[in-house]
Amino acid sequence: MIIAGRARVLPAGLSFLLAASLLSAGPVRPRSQDVKELPRYGGTFRIKGFSAPFNQIFDPAGPAHHFITEQLFDGLVKFDGRFHPMPALAEYWTITDGGTRIVFHLRRGVRFHNGRELAADDVKFSLERLVKDRPDNSLARLFAGKVVGAEEYRAGQAAEVDGFRVLDPATFEIRWLRPYVAGLYLLGMYACKILPRDLVEGQGRSFFYRPVGTGPFKFAEWLRGPQLEILGVRLERNQDYHDGPPFLAALEYSPHFTDEQFLSGDIHLVSVTSERLLRGGFRVLENGTLKSYFLAFSCDIPPLDRPEVRRALALGLDKARLAAASDQPGTLHQVLDNFIPPYLPGFFPRAAEPFTDVDAARLLLDRLLPVGGRKALKLTLLYDGPKTDETSGFARELGRQLEALGIGLDVRSLRRPEDARAVRQPYLRFLAYDMDFPDPENILLPLFYSGSPANAMSSRYDDPRLDDLLERSAAETSWERRTDLFRTMEKILLEEAPAVPLFTERIRIAVQPQVRGIELPAMGFIFLDARRIWLGTEGRR
Repeated sequence: MIIAGRARVLPAGLSFLLAASLLSAGPVRPRSQDVKELPRYGGTFRIKGFSAPFNQIFDPAGPAHHFITEQLFDGLVKFDGRFHPMPALAEYWTITDGGTRIVFHLRRGVRFHNGRELAADDVKFSLERLVKDRPDNSLARLFAGKVVGAEEYRAGQAAEVDGFRVLDPATFEIRWLRPYVAGLYLLGMYACKILPRDLVEGQGRSFFYRPVGTGPFKFAEWLRGPQLEILGVRLERNQDYHDGPPFLAALEYSPHFTDEQFLSGDIHLVSVTSERLLRGGFRVLENGTLKSYFLAFSCDIPPLDRPEVRRALALGLDKARLAAASDQPGTLHQVLDNFIPPYLPGFFPRAAEPFTDVDAARLLLDRLLPVGGRKALKLTLLYDGPKTDETSGFARELGRQLEALGIGLDVRSLRRPEDARAVRQPYLRFLAYDMDFPDPENILLPLFYSGSPANAMSSRYDDPRLDDLLERSAAETSWERRTDLFRTMEKILLEEAPAVPLFTERIRIAVQPQVRGIELPAMGFIFLDARRIWLGTEGRR
Protein backbone atom coordinates (compact mmCIF):
# COMPACT_ATOMS: atom_id res chain seq x y z
CA MET A 1 0.00 0.00 0.00
CA ILE A 2 1.41 3.37 -1.01
CA ILE A 3 0.67 6.19 1.40
CA ALA A 4 1.78 9.61 0.24
CA GLY A 5 1.97 12.81 2.20
CA ARG A 6 2.83 14.07 5.65
CA ALA A 7 1.25 12.61 8.75
CA ARG A 8 0.18 14.08 12.06
CA VAL A 9 0.77 11.85 15.09
CA LEU A 10 -2.09 11.80 17.59
CA PRO A 11 -1.48 10.98 21.26
CA ALA A 12 -2.87 7.75 22.68
CA GLY A 13 -6.66 7.74 22.87
CA LEU A 14 -6.83 10.58 20.41
CA SER A 15 -7.34 13.05 23.27
CA PHE A 16 -5.75 15.98 21.54
CA LEU A 17 -6.41 19.64 21.07
CA LEU A 18 -5.06 21.38 18.00
CA ALA A 19 -4.70 25.15 18.01
CA ALA A 20 -7.02 26.81 15.52
CA SER A 21 -5.34 29.59 13.57
CA LEU A 22 -7.38 32.49 12.25
CA LEU A 23 -6.38 33.46 8.74
CA SER A 24 -7.13 36.80 7.16
CA ALA A 25 -8.92 36.27 3.87
CA GLY A 26 -10.19 39.65 2.81
CA PRO A 27 -13.68 41.05 3.21
CA VAL A 28 -16.19 38.80 4.93
CA ARG A 29 -19.76 38.62 3.66
CA PRO A 30 -22.50 37.07 5.81
CA ARG A 31 -23.67 33.67 4.60
CA SER A 32 -25.70 32.60 7.60
CA GLN A 33 -28.97 34.18 8.61
CA ASP A 34 -29.57 32.29 11.82
CA VAL A 35 -27.01 34.22 13.92
CA LYS A 36 -26.23 37.88 14.35
CA GLU A 37 -22.44 37.61 14.37
CA LEU A 38 -20.56 37.82 11.09
CA PRO A 39 -18.91 34.67 9.70
CA ARG A 40 -15.27 34.23 10.69
CA TYR A 41 -12.42 32.78 8.69
CA GLY A 42 -10.17 30.20 10.31
CA GLY A 43 -10.36 27.32 12.71
CA THR A 44 -10.22 23.55 12.40
CA PHE A 45 -13.53 21.70 12.23
CA ARG A 46 -13.37 18.15 13.58
CA ILE A 47 -15.87 15.47 12.60
CA LYS A 48 -16.32 11.97 13.90
CA GLY A 49 -16.51 9.92 10.68
CA PHE A 50 -19.89 8.74 9.46
CA SER A 51 -18.70 5.17 8.91
CA ALA A 52 -15.98 2.85 10.15
CA PRO A 53 -13.36 1.52 9.68
CA PHE A 54 -11.35 4.35 8.15
CA ASN A 55 -10.89 3.77 4.41
CA GLN A 56 -7.73 5.50 3.18
CA ILE A 57 -8.72 5.34 -0.50
CA PHE A 58 -10.63 8.48 -1.47
CA ASP A 59 -12.10 7.29 -4.74
CA PRO A 60 -15.52 8.86 -5.38
CA ALA A 61 -16.45 5.87 -7.56
CA GLY A 62 -15.59 3.37 -4.82
CA PRO A 63 -16.60 2.59 -1.23
CA ALA A 64 -14.98 5.78 0.05
CA HIS A 65 -15.88 8.21 2.82
CA HIS A 66 -18.10 10.28 0.57
CA PHE A 67 -18.07 13.22 2.95
CA ILE A 68 -14.35 13.55 2.17
CA THR A 69 -14.68 13.04 -1.58
CA GLU A 70 -17.41 15.71 -1.64
CA GLN A 71 -14.90 18.20 -0.23
CA LEU A 72 -12.02 17.15 -2.51
CA PHE A 73 -13.80 16.90 -5.87
CA ASP A 74 -16.48 18.60 -7.95
CA GLY A 75 -18.79 17.24 -10.64
CA LEU A 76 -20.24 18.91 -13.69
CA VAL A 77 -23.47 19.54 -11.77
CA LYS A 78 -24.62 19.48 -8.16
CA PHE A 79 -28.00 19.45 -6.39
CA ASP A 80 -29.70 22.21 -4.47
CA GLY A 81 -31.86 21.60 -1.40
CA ARG A 82 -34.78 20.42 -3.56
CA PHE A 83 -32.82 17.99 -5.76
CA HIS A 84 -32.66 20.41 -8.69
CA PRO A 85 -29.47 20.10 -10.80
CA MET A 86 -27.35 23.24 -10.54
CA PRO A 87 -24.11 24.34 -12.28
CA ALA A 88 -20.86 23.21 -10.68
CA LEU A 89 -17.81 22.72 -12.93
CA ALA A 90 -20.14 23.26 -15.85
CA GLU A 91 -21.09 26.93 -15.99
CA TYR A 92 -24.05 26.09 -18.23
CA TRP A 93 -25.24 23.48 -20.73
CA THR A 94 -27.41 23.21 -23.81
CA ILE A 95 -29.66 20.29 -24.79
CA THR A 96 -30.37 19.75 -28.49
CA ASP A 97 -31.24 17.10 -31.09
CA GLY A 98 -34.48 16.17 -29.37
CA GLY A 99 -32.75 15.59 -26.03
CA THR A 100 -30.06 13.21 -27.31
CA ARG A 101 -27.20 15.72 -27.17
CA ILE A 102 -26.05 17.79 -24.20
CA VAL A 103 -23.09 20.16 -24.38
CA PHE A 104 -21.40 21.36 -21.18
CA HIS A 105 -19.49 24.63 -21.13
CA LEU A 106 -16.87 24.45 -18.39
CA ARG A 107 -16.06 27.30 -16.03
CA ARG A 108 -12.95 29.15 -17.14
CA GLY A 109 -10.00 29.32 -14.78
CA VAL A 110 -10.93 26.34 -12.56
CA ARG A 111 -7.75 24.69 -11.31
CA PHE A 112 -6.90 21.43 -9.64
CA HIS A 113 -5.19 21.61 -6.27
CA ASN A 114 -1.78 21.25 -7.98
CA GLY A 115 -2.43 24.37 -10.07
CA ARG A 116 -3.24 22.77 -13.44
CA GLU A 117 -6.32 24.11 -15.19
CA LEU A 118 -9.35 21.87 -15.63
CA ALA A 119 -9.92 20.71 -19.23
CA ALA A 120 -12.67 18.85 -21.06
CA ASP A 121 -10.29 15.93 -21.52
CA ASP A 122 -10.38 15.41 -17.73
CA VAL A 123 -14.18 15.18 -17.93
CA LYS A 124 -14.06 12.58 -20.70
CA PHE A 125 -11.47 10.51 -18.83
CA SER A 126 -13.41 10.65 -15.53
CA LEU A 127 -16.71 9.53 -17.06
CA GLU A 128 -15.13 6.80 -19.21
CA ARG A 129 -13.55 5.47 -16.04
CA LEU A 130 -17.06 4.81 -14.68
CA VAL A 131 -17.99 2.76 -17.75
CA LYS A 132 -14.82 0.68 -17.88
CA ASP A 133 -15.20 -3.04 -17.21
CA ARG A 134 -13.28 -3.71 -14.01
CA PRO A 135 -13.89 -5.82 -10.87
CA ASP A 136 -16.59 -4.50 -8.53
CA ASN A 137 -17.65 -1.74 -10.93
CA SER A 138 -21.40 -1.57 -10.42
CA LEU A 139 -21.65 1.92 -11.94
CA ALA A 140 -21.21 0.90 -15.57
CA ARG A 141 -24.87 -0.25 -15.69
CA LEU A 142 -25.94 3.37 -15.16
CA PHE A 143 -24.28 4.45 -18.43
CA ALA A 144 -24.33 1.30 -20.55
CA GLY A 145 -27.37 1.31 -22.80
CA LYS A 146 -27.74 5.07 -22.38
CA VAL A 147 -24.58 6.69 -23.82
CA VAL A 148 -23.55 6.13 -27.45
CA GLY A 149 -20.69 3.62 -27.53
CA ALA A 150 -20.71 2.83 -23.79
CA GLU A 151 -21.58 -0.84 -24.30
CA GLU A 152 -18.83 -1.28 -26.90
CA TYR A 153 -16.25 0.41 -24.66
CA ARG A 154 -17.24 -1.69 -21.68
CA ALA A 155 -16.95 -4.87 -23.78
CA GLY A 156 -13.47 -3.88 -24.96
CA GLN A 157 -14.65 -3.42 -28.55
CA ALA A 158 -13.78 0.30 -28.70
CA ALA A 159 -10.88 2.41 -27.46
CA GLU A 160 -13.18 5.16 -26.16
CA VAL A 161 -16.82 5.97 -25.48
CA ASP A 162 -17.97 7.59 -28.69
CA GLY A 163 -20.73 9.48 -26.89
CA PHE A 164 -18.23 11.32 -24.65
CA ARG A 165 -16.64 13.98 -26.85
CA VAL A 166 -14.18 16.81 -26.25
CA LEU A 167 -15.23 19.66 -28.55
CA ASP A 168 -12.52 22.02 -27.31
CA PRO A 169 -10.59 22.42 -24.01
CA ALA A 170 -13.59 24.07 -22.34
CA THR A 171 -16.48 22.22 -24.01
CA PHE A 172 -17.63 18.64 -23.47
CA GLU A 173 -20.48 16.77 -25.16
CA ILE A 174 -22.53 13.73 -24.21
CA ARG A 175 -24.63 11.95 -26.82
CA TRP A 176 -27.37 9.66 -25.54
CA LEU A 177 -28.66 6.70 -27.51
CA ARG A 178 -32.13 8.16 -27.01
CA PRO A 179 -33.42 11.18 -25.08
CA TYR A 180 -32.56 10.85 -21.41
CA VAL A 181 -34.40 13.40 -19.29
CA ALA A 182 -32.74 12.20 -16.06
CA GLY A 183 -29.22 12.58 -17.45
CA LEU A 184 -28.41 15.62 -15.34
CA TYR A 185 -29.54 13.77 -12.21
CA LEU A 186 -27.24 10.89 -13.06
CA LEU A 187 -24.29 13.27 -13.60
CA GLY A 188 -24.92 14.84 -10.19
CA MET A 189 -24.38 11.58 -8.31
CA TYR A 190 -21.44 11.19 -5.93
CA ALA A 191 -19.37 9.05 -8.32
CA CYS A 192 -19.38 11.51 -11.23
CA LYS A 193 -16.57 13.68 -9.91
CA ILE A 194 -13.93 15.04 -12.26
CA LEU A 195 -10.36 13.81 -11.76
CA PRO A 196 -7.06 15.05 -13.28
CA ARG A 197 -6.36 12.60 -16.10
CA ASP A 198 -2.57 12.99 -16.08
CA LEU A 199 -2.19 12.26 -12.36
CA VAL A 200 -4.58 9.29 -12.26
CA GLU A 201 -2.96 7.69 -15.31
CA GLY A 202 0.53 8.37 -13.97
CA GLN A 203 -0.03 7.26 -10.38
CA GLY A 204 -2.71 4.60 -10.76
CA ARG A 205 -4.37 3.45 -7.55
CA SER A 206 -1.89 5.39 -5.39
CA PHE A 207 -3.47 8.65 -6.61
CA PHE A 208 -6.46 8.04 -4.32
CA TYR A 209 -4.26 7.92 -1.20
CA ARG A 210 -3.44 11.59 -1.72
CA PRO A 211 -5.92 12.78 -4.32
CA VAL A 212 -5.94 16.07 -6.17
CA GLY A 213 -9.30 17.56 -7.13
CA THR A 214 -10.89 20.93 -7.74
CA GLY A 215 -12.91 20.94 -4.51
CA PRO A 216 -13.05 23.54 -1.73
CA PHE A 217 -10.63 21.56 0.46
CA LYS A 218 -7.41 19.77 -0.43
CA PHE A 219 -5.57 16.85 1.10
CA ALA A 220 -3.04 17.97 3.72
CA GLU A 221 -1.94 15.03 5.88
CA TRP A 222 -2.92 11.83 7.63
CA LEU A 223 -3.95 11.75 11.27
CA ARG A 224 -2.02 9.00 13.02
CA GLY A 225 -2.26 7.20 16.34
CA PRO A 226 0.46 6.45 18.90
CA GLN A 227 1.71 3.49 16.84
CA LEU A 228 1.72 5.66 13.67
CA GLU A 229 -1.37 3.87 12.38
CA ILE A 230 -3.54 6.00 10.09
CA LEU A 231 -6.76 6.96 11.85
CA GLY A 232 -8.06 9.90 9.88
CA VAL A 233 -7.29 12.73 7.51
CA ARG A 234 -6.74 16.48 7.59
CA LEU A 235 -7.94 18.66 4.72
CA GLU A 236 -7.02 22.31 4.33
CA ARG A 237 -8.74 25.24 2.67
CA ASN A 238 -8.40 25.61 -1.10
CA GLN A 239 -7.78 29.34 -1.14
CA ASP A 240 -8.24 29.44 -4.92
CA TYR A 241 -11.59 27.62 -5.04
CA HIS A 242 -13.58 28.80 -8.05
CA ASP A 243 -16.68 29.64 -6.00
CA GLY A 244 -14.82 31.38 -3.19
CA PRO A 245 -12.66 29.91 -0.39
CA PRO A 246 -14.21 28.15 2.61
CA PHE A 247 -14.40 29.94 5.94
CA LEU A 248 -12.68 27.06 7.76
CA ALA A 249 -8.91 26.78 7.65
CA ALA A 250 -9.08 22.98 7.89
CA LEU A 251 -11.21 19.88 8.42
CA GLU A 252 -10.15 16.85 10.43
CA TYR A 253 -12.14 13.67 9.98
CA SER A 254 -11.83 10.31 11.71
CA PRO A 255 -14.24 7.55 12.73
CA HIS A 256 -11.86 6.98 15.67
CA PHE A 257 -12.81 10.23 17.34
CA THR A 258 -14.93 9.46 20.41
CA ASP A 259 -18.16 10.65 21.97
CA GLU A 260 -16.11 11.62 25.05
CA GLN A 261 -14.08 14.01 22.89
CA PHE A 262 -17.32 15.51 21.63
CA LEU A 263 -18.67 15.89 25.17
CA SER A 264 -15.46 17.67 26.18
CA GLY A 265 -15.71 20.05 23.21
CA ASP A 266 -12.72 18.76 21.22
CA ILE A 267 -14.89 17.42 18.38
CA HIS A 268 -17.51 19.57 16.68
CA LEU A 269 -19.87 17.09 14.98
CA VAL A 270 -20.79 13.46 15.60
CA SER A 271 -23.47 11.02 14.53
CA VAL A 272 -25.78 10.37 17.46
CA THR A 273 -24.95 6.94 18.83
CA SER A 274 -26.51 7.00 22.28
CA GLU A 275 -29.21 8.60 24.39
CA ARG A 276 -26.41 10.32 26.31
CA LEU A 277 -25.78 12.61 23.36
CA LEU A 278 -29.49 13.38 23.05
CA ARG A 279 -29.65 14.35 26.73
CA GLY A 280 -26.48 16.45 26.63
CA GLY A 281 -28.10 19.72 25.64
CA PHE A 282 -26.43 19.82 22.22
CA ARG A 283 -28.05 20.97 19.03
CA VAL A 284 -29.34 17.82 17.29
CA LEU A 285 -30.10 18.00 13.57
CA GLU A 286 -32.16 15.53 11.57
CA ASN A 287 -31.71 14.98 7.86
CA GLY A 288 -33.30 12.63 5.36
CA THR A 289 -31.35 10.28 3.10
CA LEU A 290 -31.95 8.53 -0.22
CA LYS A 291 -32.62 5.25 1.62
CA SER A 292 -36.08 3.67 1.53
CA TYR A 293 -37.23 0.43 3.14
CA PHE A 294 -39.61 -2.10 1.62
CA LEU A 295 -41.03 -5.47 2.60
CA ALA A 296 -40.98 -7.45 -0.66
CA PHE A 297 -43.25 -10.46 -1.25
CA SER A 298 -42.09 -13.54 -3.13
CA CYS A 299 -44.51 -12.96 -6.00
CA ASP A 300 -43.76 -16.25 -7.77
CA ILE A 301 -44.49 -18.55 -4.82
CA PRO A 302 -48.05 -19.48 -3.70
CA PRO A 303 -49.99 -18.06 -2.00
CA LEU A 304 -48.04 -14.80 -2.38
CA ASP A 305 -48.30 -15.07 -6.16
CA ARG A 306 -51.82 -13.57 -5.85
CA PRO A 307 -52.06 -9.75 -5.54
CA GLU A 308 -55.18 -9.97 -3.40
CA VAL A 309 -53.34 -12.10 -0.81
CA ARG A 310 -50.46 -9.62 -0.77
CA ARG A 311 -52.86 -6.69 -0.30
CA ALA A 312 -54.65 -8.51 2.54
CA LEU A 313 -51.35 -9.10 4.33
CA ALA A 314 -50.37 -5.46 3.84
CA LEU A 315 -53.72 -4.37 5.35
CA GLY A 316 -52.83 -6.21 8.57
CA LEU A 317 -49.47 -4.47 9.04
CA ASP A 318 -49.02 -1.42 11.25
CA LYS A 319 -46.14 0.44 9.57
CA ALA A 320 -45.90 3.08 12.29
CA ARG A 321 -45.11 0.39 14.88
CA LEU A 322 -42.68 -1.31 12.51
CA ALA A 323 -40.91 2.03 11.99
CA ALA A 324 -40.75 2.74 15.73
CA ALA A 325 -39.37 -0.77 16.39
CA SER A 326 -36.55 -0.04 13.91
CA ASP A 327 -35.60 3.34 15.39
CA GLN A 328 -32.21 3.79 17.03
CA PRO A 329 -30.80 6.88 18.81
CA GLY A 330 -29.08 8.01 15.62
CA THR A 331 -31.58 6.76 13.05
CA LEU A 332 -35.29 7.50 12.83
CA HIS A 333 -37.75 6.02 10.36
CA GLN A 334 -40.61 7.92 8.77
CA VAL A 335 -43.57 5.92 7.43
CA LEU A 336 -43.58 5.67 3.63
CA ASP A 337 -46.86 5.04 1.79
CA ASN A 338 -45.49 5.60 -1.72
CA PHE A 339 -43.30 3.41 -3.90
CA ILE A 340 -41.69 6.60 -5.25
CA PRO A 341 -40.51 8.69 -2.27
CA PRO A 342 -42.61 11.88 -2.23
CA TYR A 343 -39.57 14.11 -1.64
CA LEU A 344 -38.47 13.60 -5.27
CA PRO A 345 -39.39 16.50 -7.59
CA GLY A 346 -42.89 16.07 -9.03
CA PHE A 347 -44.09 13.44 -6.52
CA PHE A 348 -46.29 13.90 -3.48
CA PRO A 349 -47.58 11.89 -0.50
CA ARG A 350 -50.71 9.87 -1.13
CA ALA A 351 -53.85 11.89 -0.52
CA ALA A 352 -55.65 9.15 1.45
CA GLU A 353 -53.55 7.75 4.27
CA PRO A 354 -53.50 3.93 4.30
CA PHE A 355 -54.76 2.34 7.49
CA THR A 356 -54.35 -0.90 9.39
CA ASP A 357 -57.30 -3.21 9.98
CA VAL A 358 -56.31 -6.55 11.47
CA ASP A 359 -59.87 -7.90 11.61
CA ALA A 360 -60.52 -7.06 7.95
CA ALA A 361 -57.17 -8.60 6.99
CA ARG A 362 -58.10 -11.86 8.78
CA LEU A 363 -61.48 -12.04 7.03
CA LEU A 364 -59.90 -11.42 3.63
CA LEU A 365 -57.22 -14.06 4.19
CA ASP A 366 -59.81 -16.59 5.36
CA ARG A 367 -61.69 -16.01 2.11
CA LEU A 368 -58.61 -16.15 -0.09
CA LEU A 369 -56.75 -19.08 1.46
CA PRO A 370 -57.88 -22.71 1.75
CA VAL A 371 -59.68 -23.80 4.92
CA GLY A 372 -57.26 -23.36 7.81
CA GLY A 373 -54.91 -21.57 5.45
CA ARG A 374 -53.98 -18.72 7.75
CA LYS A 375 -52.85 -21.01 10.53
CA ALA A 376 -51.09 -23.31 8.12
CA LEU A 377 -49.24 -20.45 6.44
CA LYS A 378 -45.70 -19.85 7.59
CA LEU A 379 -43.57 -17.08 6.08
CA THR A 380 -39.84 -16.54 6.20
CA LEU A 381 -38.36 -13.09 6.72
CA LEU A 382 -35.12 -12.68 4.77
CA TYR A 383 -32.68 -9.92 5.54
CA ASP A 384 -29.05 -9.28 4.68
CA GLY A 385 -26.79 -10.23 7.56
CA PRO A 386 -25.33 -9.74 10.03
CA LYS A 387 -28.14 -9.06 12.47
CA THR A 388 -28.38 -5.49 13.77
CA ASP A 389 -30.46 -3.78 16.46
CA GLU A 390 -32.52 -2.27 13.65
CA THR A 391 -33.30 -5.58 11.90
CA SER A 392 -33.84 -7.39 15.20
CA GLY A 393 -36.37 -4.82 16.37
CA PHE A 394 -38.17 -4.93 13.04
CA ALA A 395 -38.27 -8.75 12.97
CA ARG A 396 -39.71 -8.98 16.48
CA GLU A 397 -42.46 -6.46 15.73
CA LEU A 398 -43.29 -8.08 12.38
CA GLY A 399 -43.53 -11.45 14.09
CA ARG A 400 -46.01 -10.06 16.63
CA GLN A 401 -48.14 -8.50 13.92
CA LEU A 402 -48.24 -11.65 11.79
CA GLU A 403 -49.05 -13.70 14.87
CA ALA A 404 -52.10 -11.47 15.37
CA LEU A 405 -53.13 -12.52 11.85
CA GLY A 406 -52.60 -16.18 12.76
CA ILE A 407 -49.48 -16.48 10.57
CA GLY A 408 -46.12 -17.86 11.69
CA LEU A 409 -42.76 -16.27 10.87
CA ASP A 410 -39.26 -17.66 10.61
CA VAL A 411 -36.32 -15.24 10.42
CA ARG A 412 -33.30 -15.96 8.25
CA SER A 413 -30.18 -13.90 7.70
CA LEU A 414 -28.68 -14.15 4.22
CA ARG A 415 -24.91 -14.43 3.94
CA ARG A 416 -25.10 -12.95 0.43
CA PRO A 417 -28.07 -11.13 -1.17
CA GLU A 418 -28.03 -13.55 -4.11
CA ASP A 419 -28.77 -16.46 -1.73
CA ALA A 420 -32.43 -15.35 -1.90
CA ARG A 421 -32.61 -16.84 -5.40
CA ALA A 422 -32.54 -20.35 -3.93
CA VAL A 423 -35.37 -19.81 -1.42
CA ARG A 424 -38.52 -21.63 -2.59
CA GLN A 425 -40.88 -21.26 0.37
CA PRO A 426 -43.05 -18.09 0.61
CA TYR A 427 -40.96 -15.28 2.02
CA LEU A 428 -40.86 -11.59 2.89
CA ARG A 429 -37.65 -9.77 2.02
CA PHE A 430 -36.60 -6.80 4.16
CA LEU A 431 -35.10 -4.34 1.68
CA ALA A 432 -33.05 -1.27 2.55
CA TYR A 433 -32.54 0.43 -0.79
CA ASP A 434 -30.20 3.40 -1.33
CA MET A 435 -30.83 5.32 -4.53
CA ASP A 436 -27.72 6.16 -6.56
CA PHE A 437 -29.29 9.42 -7.71
CA PRO A 438 -32.63 11.14 -6.99
CA ASP A 439 -34.83 9.95 -9.84
CA PRO A 440 -37.83 7.56 -9.82
CA GLU A 441 -36.21 5.38 -12.49
CA ASN A 442 -33.43 4.60 -10.03
CA ILE A 443 -35.87 2.97 -7.64
CA LEU A 444 -38.52 1.35 -9.85
CA LEU A 445 -36.16 -0.06 -12.49
CA PRO A 446 -33.85 -2.00 -10.14
CA LEU A 447 -36.56 -3.13 -7.71
CA PHE A 448 -39.51 -3.99 -9.96
CA TYR A 449 -38.41 -4.38 -13.60
CA SER A 450 -38.73 -8.06 -14.54
CA GLY A 451 -35.20 -8.28 -15.93
CA SER A 452 -33.50 -6.58 -12.99
CA PRO A 453 -31.02 -8.64 -10.89
CA ALA A 454 -32.22 -6.91 -7.71
CA ASN A 455 -35.83 -7.87 -8.50
CA ALA A 456 -34.75 -11.48 -8.98
CA MET A 457 -33.33 -11.41 -5.45
CA SER A 458 -36.39 -9.82 -3.83
CA SER A 459 -39.99 -9.82 -5.11
CA ARG A 460 -39.44 -11.69 -8.42
CA TYR A 461 -42.18 -9.48 -9.80
CA ASP A 462 -43.11 -9.67 -13.48
CA ASP A 463 -45.67 -7.31 -14.98
CA PRO A 464 -45.50 -6.51 -18.73
CA ARG A 465 -47.42 -3.27 -18.15
CA LEU A 466 -44.76 -1.96 -15.78
CA ASP A 467 -41.93 -3.12 -18.05
CA ASP A 468 -43.50 -1.34 -21.00
CA LEU A 469 -43.96 1.91 -19.05
CA LEU A 470 -40.36 1.80 -17.85
CA GLU A 471 -39.14 1.37 -21.41
CA ARG A 472 -41.36 4.24 -22.60
CA SER A 473 -40.13 6.51 -19.80
CA ALA A 474 -36.53 5.93 -20.90
CA ALA A 475 -37.28 7.53 -24.28
CA GLU A 476 -39.68 10.25 -23.12
CA THR A 477 -38.39 13.76 -23.87
CA SER A 478 -40.95 15.67 -21.79
CA TRP A 479 -40.33 15.90 -18.04
CA GLU A 480 -44.07 16.27 -17.36
CA ARG A 481 -45.07 13.27 -19.51
CA ARG A 482 -42.26 11.19 -18.02
CA THR A 483 -43.44 12.04 -14.51
CA ASP A 484 -46.98 11.03 -15.48
CA LEU A 485 -45.65 7.66 -16.68
CA PHE A 486 -44.06 7.05 -13.30
CA ARG A 487 -47.26 8.04 -11.53
CA THR A 488 -49.06 5.42 -13.62
CA MET A 489 -46.42 2.85 -12.67
CA GLU A 490 -46.97 3.65 -9.01
CA LYS A 491 -50.71 3.03 -9.40
CA ILE A 492 -49.92 -0.42 -10.84
CA LEU A 493 -47.59 -1.18 -7.94
CA LEU A 494 -50.16 -0.08 -5.38
CA GLU A 495 -52.71 -2.36 -7.06
CA GLU A 496 -50.36 -5.34 -7.48
CA ALA A 497 -48.53 -4.89 -4.14
CA PRO A 498 -45.29 -6.74 -4.97
CA ALA A 499 -43.93 -5.06 -1.85
CA VAL A 500 -45.05 -2.90 1.05
CA PRO A 501 -43.39 0.54 1.22
CA LEU A 502 -42.35 0.76 4.87
CA PHE A 503 -40.41 3.89 5.74
CA THR A 504 -37.61 6.25 4.82
CA GLU A 505 -34.54 6.93 6.93
CA ARG A 506 -33.63 10.07 8.86
CA ILE A 507 -30.18 10.52 10.40
CA ARG A 508 -29.38 12.47 13.56
CA ILE A 509 -26.18 14.38 14.19
CA ALA A 510 -25.12 16.43 17.21
CA VAL A 511 -23.11 19.63 16.81
CA GLN A 512 -21.30 21.95 19.19
CA PRO A 513 -22.97 25.31 19.96
CA GLN A 514 -20.28 27.39 18.22
CA VAL A 515 -20.77 25.67 14.85
CA ARG A 516 -22.43 27.99 12.36
CA GLY A 517 -23.55 27.84 8.75
CA ILE A 518 -24.68 24.22 8.51
CA GLU A 519 -27.22 23.87 5.69
CA LEU A 520 -28.95 20.50 5.54
CA PRO A 521 -28.25 18.86 2.15
CA ALA A 522 -31.04 17.10 0.29
CA MET A 523 -28.84 14.05 -0.30
CA GLY A 524 -27.97 13.46 3.38
CA PHE A 525 -25.34 14.59 5.89
CA ILE A 526 -22.43 12.97 4.07
CA PHE A 527 -22.97 15.58 1.33
CA LEU A 528 -22.65 18.47 3.78
CA ASP A 529 -21.24 21.62 2.13
CA ALA A 530 -18.40 22.32 4.56
CA ARG A 531 -17.42 25.44 2.62
CA ARG A 532 -20.20 27.38 4.33
CA ILE A 533 -19.46 26.17 7.87
CA TRP A 534 -17.64 28.45 10.29
CA LEU A 535 -16.82 28.50 13.99
CA GLY A 536 -18.22 31.29 16.15
CA THR A 537 -16.84 32.53 19.44
CA GLU A 538 -20.15 32.39 21.27
CA GLY A 539 -21.51 29.19 22.73
CA ARG A 540 -18.21 27.37 23.14
CA ARG A 541 -18.34 24.63 25.75
